[in-house]
Amino acid sequence: MKIVSEISGSQGAVFDVSDADFESQVLERSRRQAVVVDLWAPWCGPCKTLGPMLEEAVAATGGEVVLAKVNVDENPAISQMFQVQSIPAVYAIRDGQVVDGFVGAQGRTEIDAFIGRLGADPMAEMIQGLVERRDELGLRAVLESDPSNEAAIIALADILVQRDAAEEALALLERIPETDDARRIKAAARVGSVPPDDDFDQELTSLLNQVKVDDEARQRFVDILELMGPDDPRTAAYRKQLTARLF
Repeated sequence: MKIVSEISGSQGAVFDVSDADFESQVLERSRRQAVVVDLWAPWCGPCKTLGPMLEEAVAATGGEVVLAKVNVDENPAISQMFQVQSIPAVYAIRDGQVVDGFVGAQGRTEIDAFIGRLGADPMAEMIQGLVERRDELGLRAVLESDPSNEAAIIALADILVQRDAAEEALALLERIPETDDARRIKAAARVGSVPPDDDFDQELTSLLNQVKVDDEARQRFVDILELMGPDDPRTAAYRKQLTARLF
């Protein structure tokens, strides 16, 4: 089972962000790729004009840049963070820091130039090449010079899990914040061997009888659901059964 296929993750290039998930979806993600934050509101006329142009410009980068949409009326904490006084307001985030931005309406030429300045990060391109080649030695070399490089840690941990070095993978992942990729790899490391075709039903049914009194059984149950993922229709059903058994 390959846990991480792309460093950029499975989420689309344009997505909504709230006060609750800004840190994970914007700040953490910006350590892997540039994130543009579009602060807007439904009543804002210029926002309605600017939004589609930003989306088109971001889509043209082929995943090098993503766009996080923030409704300022519904997310006051983010608005306060950026000290928003008027909208539309647009900021570019890389490595958790604002690196560029503008306020007010812009033409397509200005938007394309803005997005163009966020082009590929040479380090990110190099790491992506190492990931595609599954170059363990190359990734270790990156971490020698940059021990907290999240993209390299995720990629190396995935490789380690594939060759049954679970303990080292788990230790490596302790260096970075919890992300979707990190959770999946941790789950794979703890679960270890998986049934053919990822058919977990028999084991999940058995574990349900133990989850209330056995911490290890409960952790394994949760880890298996993490590996199945939210798109598997069984995941939600098993989560409901878990809640019923626990409470």
